[in-house]
Amino acid sequence: MSKTGKIILIGAGPGDVSLLTLQGKTWLQKADVILYDHLVNEDLLRFTQKETEVFYVGKKEGVASLEQEKINSLLIEKAREGKVVVRLKGGDPFIFGRGGEEIQVAKNSNIPFLVVPGITSVTGVAAYAGIPLTHRHLSSTLSIITGSNEKNKGDIHIDWEKIASRSGTLVFLMGARKLPLIVEKLMKFGKSPDTPIAVIQWGTTARQKTWKGTLSTIVEKASEEIISPPALTIIGEVVNLKPDIEWYEHLPLFGKSIVVTRKGDQAESMIERLRELGAEPVFFPVIETIAPDDWAPLDDALNHISRYDGLIFTSVNGVRFFFQRLKETRQDIRNLKDLRVYTIGPKTAEAVSDLGVCVDIVPEDFVAESLLESIGKEKINGQRFLIPRAAVAREILPQKLREMGAKVDIAPAYQTVLPKQKSDAFLRRLQSGEIDVLTFTSSSTVTNFLTLTGENLLEEIKKTRIACIGPITAETAKKAGLNVDIMPREYTVAALIEAIEDHYKS
Repeated sequence: MSKTGKIILIGAGPGDVSLLTLQGKTWLQKADVILYDHLVNEDLLRFTQKETEVFYVGKKEGVASLEQEKINSLLIEKAREGKVVVRLKGGDPFIFGRGGEEIQVAKNSNIPFLVVPGITSVTGVAAYAGIPLTHRHLSSTLSIITGSNEKNKGDIHIDWEKIASRSGTLVFLMGARKLPLIVEKLMKFGKSPDTPIAVIQWGTTARQKTWKGTLSTIVEKASEEIISPPALTIIGEVVNLKPDIEWYEHLPLFGKSIVVTRKGDQAESMIERLRELGAEPVFFPVIETIAPDDWAPLDDALNHISRYDGLIFTSVNGVRFFFQRLKETRQDIRNLKDLRVYTIGPKTAEAVSDLGVCVDIVPEDFVAESLLESIGKEKINGQRFLIPRAAVAREILPQKLREMGAKVDIAPAYQTVLPKQKSDAFLRRLQSGEIDVLTFTSSSTVTNFLTLTGENLLEEIKKTRIACIGPITAETAKKAGLNVDIMPREYTVAALIEAIEDHYKS
């Protein structure tokens, strides 16, 4: 008999990836199977294993991609195969999320289960909009009401008279299309027409937008634009506190969707900083780094490391794979003691230093040409250098060193390849013009991005702002027909983000 797995019900939060709980992230990393809903931010899937099975089972505009009974069956089927099955739902799964129903199915099928609460859109969206749901002087009660429980007449199945009589804060979820009805019913049953109201669309994301008014004015204000789901409606005196408390909408990059094309383990710090500035980072990795096809050249260099005078690292990846191979071949790090170590860029230097090896030279500018200038000040004629790098890379560094009289060995330490999967959700956003900035941190990110997106999206890509980390990357983008709008003076990720911020200040 096969081992029974388990079902993990996880609340994904209201949209901002960083609002996922730590326990939720842990289970995503362990998941064998994931079933996720429409309002779940697909960027959360970057926390999963490469071999995780992923099923989209969302419901959009009343149309389900998979009926609830079939979702239940799939959960049970995968759990009975002995797998960790994550059911990922927007907000909190027990707040109008049918999470209770799905857990009952697991219980009745004798499947072990675990529930990970999520930050509900009620609290998360209100906080990002700058509206406290309770306040000592204004509201001591909170009512949460669904706006989508429709009758045949198009009404909402609630007791309007009792709801209208409540004095605290009212929050309607999923009621974007029912706003006129909600307002009409509340005033009909005694709610003052002057009661403040706010409608927040796509809360906690770069697409967040707020309409503010009173019960008597909000429908007219909202009619100027189409309010589509997801939207949260807050009714009560606390809405008037928004001008004093709002913060998210004032961050320097608020409203900007910025694509991060770096590979996963190098993207997190960039994503975190963009989020701090109010942007919505969109993770679309276009590179994976894997071992070279043949370790022999690097192994030979490591076995004869004493013949080298200098060791040159051109990237963090080169450092990581070099020292990983050093360890795997049981080489002693002390064998590097007589080598001068050179790096391009502070991050590469930091990666070397973190391993207990001193860096002798980091050039002022973070390109090969600047390193050549620095090395040229030394007597290198007849000296021998080892460059552990990508299998395919610019040849200017070894070529110029040889012209200066040095001997140079290139040892492939890794290779870059295209990711096996691409995000259809991201491609849809790009096609619909919802992306503001594309960031590129190397020439290969430009080339791979254009390969993954295809020629049919090139015109949409040209409409976005293009941000490149340095001149080499920018030249690759220009040769591909893209206009480079943003480039920092210093060729680092931190400077690139700063340049994006400055671009939108001007």
